[in-house]
Amino acid sequence: MSLKNFIKNRPYLFWYIKNKENVSLETAVEQVLNFGDFKDVKLLLKIIGLKKAAAIFRRQIKKKRCNYRPEIKNYFSLYFNCYA
Repeated sequence: MSLKNFIKNRPYLFWYIKNKENVSLETAVEQVLNFGDFKDVKLLLKIIGLKKAAAIFRRQIKKKRCNYRPEIKNYFSLYFNCYA
């Protein structure tokens, strides 16, 4: 499955985006980690790879403005530190 198909099949994660064809990888990672269920996260990691997702996540949480909820930020920081 490609990332575009993944996004297309999950409109509940990208409800605010009109043109779902142009969703960036960074936006996809942020939305899935914040709002996706376990199956969504697992499939995203399979599509883009654990190391790539971890790198994107770490870049995003270092920014001054971070859109991750505190509990999500903590969980995935621990998860990626352990497995990536």
